[in-house]
Amino acid sequence: MLLSMTGHGDAVVQNDSLSITVEVRSVNNRHLKVSFRAPDAFLALESQVEKVVRQHVSRGSLYLSMHVRRLDDQPVNRLHDDVLRSYWEHLSQLGRELSAKPADNLGQLLDLPGVVDEGNRKDLQESDWPLVEQVLVGALERLQQFRQQEGANMVQDLQELIGQVEARVVEITARSPVVVVEYRDRIRQRLADLTKDNPEVNWNESDLIRELSLFADRCDITEEITRLRSHLQQFRKLLTAEESTGRKLDFLCQELFREINTIGSKANDVTLSHYVVDVKAVIEKIREIVQNVE
Repeated sequence: MLLSMTGHGDAVVQNDSLSITVEVRSVNNRHLKVSFRAPDAFLALESQVEKVVRQHVSRGSLYLSMHVRRLDDQPVNRLHDDVLRSYWEHLSQLGRELSAKPADNLGQLLDLPGVVDEGNRKDLQESDWPLVEQVLVGALERLQQFRQQEGANMVQDLQELIGQVEARVVEITARSPVVVVEYRDRIRQRLADLTKDNPEVNWNESDLIRELSLFADRCDITEEITRLRSHLQQFRKLLTAEESTGRKLDFLCQELFREINTIGSKANDVTLSHYVVDVKAVIEKIREIVQNVE
């Protein structure tokens, strides 16, 4: 099942004393990176939170935000008067020393460290973790649902784009033998034009056959077409695999580019070159999508 690395999920859980909200947002990344924001008392859970995240997500940058509200008798927010007074006195003193107008609004100081306690106990209780884990799992499950839906849409787009590449490969395969035939006809015509006014110039069929053999060997793309088709077949299989296979799909995109580049360098034909450009454009679209697959 293909999973997008972009998604969003949230969940809210509460008991008699706590109400916890978790929001998680993810974007693409080659590896798993977790950024955790929470009230100070809950930052100690970061390692446990990341462990739970890794059980659900393998790649991507996750931005996880936790909001906690106490429902017991403790105040929701508690102002530390002594800390606020210390900030105020220090700023006032600096204002006098620098002949600058001191702060005249206490509200501007509320965001400074230690001024406001958001109503959380200073010591995290062991009994808080099961509720945190429950809401975290709920948010991650919603994230996965979002990523699965996005992944299903990506599969449809990728299937269509792979079909476009396969159609061009059919045309390349059909065109390839014609290139040698057209080259033979051009050589024949050039030789005929050359010997028409220069009867002393002699050539025979063996010379022509030798030249055609060398040309055919240089522009032979049979092996590249075979590998290209094999990669496309494997790509389709990975789209319906049980696990999301973003890394393998990314590798296959590189191999597709490699084969089509080789075909382009061997083409020696304007029509084939046009087909190669079309295929490169489609593979680039495929790679852009695959970059966002877990």
